[in-house]
This record gives sequence, C-alpha cells and structure tokens, in this order.
Amino acid sequence: MSALTVSQDPEQSWDDLVRFWEEMEWPEGSKVEIIEGIITVSPAPAYRHNVIAARIQRRLYSVIPEHWEIFQTQEIAVPSRLGMLIPDLLVAPVRDGSEMDNHMPAALAELVVEVTSKSNARHDRVSKPAAYATAGIPLYLLVDRWAPDGPTVTLFGEPHGDVYRPLDSVKFGEPIKLPAPFDLVIDTGEFPDT
Repeated sequence: MSALTVSQDPEQSWDDLVRFWEEMEWPEGSKVEIIEGIITVSPAPAYRHNVIAARIQRRLYSVIPEHWEIFQTQEIAVPSRLGMLIPDLLVAPVRDGSEMDNHMPAALAELVVEVTSKSNARHDRVSKPAAYATAGIPLYLLVDRWAPDGPTVTLFGEPHGDVYRPLDSVKFGEPIKLPAPFDLVIDTGEFPDT
C-alpha cells in the first residue's frame, strides 16, 4: 500500500487545515501528516522499518538526560511550512503537558529520525528536512533504506533557513556518530537489510 494525499482548499488557513486534520476519521493504524499543506495518509510502517527505529531508540536511551524523552508518535507542528509531521523518532525535553495541545512545537526537538519506506522516501529526503531545518531542529538522522546507491544513513545538522548541512553519511554496516549532546555511535550493522 502506498501513501494517499487529501487535497485541501488552498485558501484555507493553517488553523482550518489543522482542525480538519484533527476532526477527520482516518483509517485505523495509519500515519496521517500534513506535509507542505497536503494531508498525507500512509500505512503503518513495516516490520524492518520498526526494527531499525527500535534499535536507534534503544541506543539513544543510554545517553539522553533524565528529563528528555523519545517519542514515536508525537506530532510536531511547523506552521510556516504548513507541516504537522510525525517523525519515526523524536527526542525532546519533557514539558508540562498544559503548555501544549496534542502536538508539540517542532522547535522543542533536539533530534528527529526518519526511516524511509518506499511510499514516503521523497518526503523524508526533501519535504520533511526542509520543515525540520526551518524549525531549527539541531539534528536530523535519515535512515534511507531505499537510497539509489544502496541503504545509507545520513546525519544532518547546522540548520540554516530550510537547509541542513550533511555532517556524515555511511552505508549500512558502517558506524555513524551523533555529536553532543548525544555523543553516541550507532552501529548500522545492526539494521536489517531492506
């Protein structure tokens, strides 16, 4: 199954778009995001996708401060990019829940991780990093299982405008290091093949 998009009236405001997204009944188990102003409905991630996310999450728990958390289904808002995104993993300090609605401002995140699926690879390579950089999220880790030259992992940082600088890129099987505040080496050899 591939992603489905739901067109909206281009004259609709951000608040109207979010209200529609929140109030609509979407297929159970699907991932529903707003990407560049378009509501995108994707199937639940596949097994290998989830294994990769779980292995990264396990490593991150060993280095994050006690007052930080790793979220798997947390929506983050980037209104300036017309985005309500759900990264595969989101690392952020825990906040008082009364400060937020259902979604979190993207600027609170310290790291986002996306694992590509065939149906969403373009979003994870182009649309989402532009939104994450715009929000000023310091680090973006892209696990691209479907990269043209074979599975790769790329760490992006130093956001400026809507662009990240690539900090490191490795093929599956090679280690990649996340800088401070994580100071963590992730062994991509632990990732299952596509």
